[in-house]
Amino acid sequence: MTESKPLNWTSEPGIGYSVIRRGDGGMTLTFTDLSDATLAHWYQFAHDHLMGADRRTRNLYDLRSVPEIPEKAIRMAVEANSDPSARKIRVAVVVASEAVAEGITKVAALADTESAAAMKIFTDINEAEAWLARPLDQIL
Repeated sequence: MTESKPLNWTSEPGIGYSVIRRGDGGMTLTFTDLSDATLAHWYQFAHDHLMGADRRTRNLYDLRSVPEIPEKAIRMAVEANSDPSARKIRVAVVVASEAVAEGITKVAALADTESAAAMKIFTDINEAEAWLARPLDQIL
């Protein structure tokens, strides 16, 4: 396997998420809150990583600790996901409940899916990991 690119993420006080490098070269982002500070930090981090996207990768967003996903957060994610560089990424989003998943799906339906990352929402982390583990040419 090729050497993973640097993570270039640092924790800051008041930021409600953490990032680790996955064994497959992607990232696992675990959120504990979606405050304005967290969203702003994540948004900048996501854009910085999209600018340097040089190969296909798999990312896992673990939002199970967040009971409710505000529309603002979904819209920011949709915007980041609309960057043409996002096409190289497969994203599994794990949420706390089916109700949260449905809320995300309704807002995310507004996205430009032509240039977006392959994304799927799950309530079970094992199902998300299994989907991410599939060969990168098998998206659906």
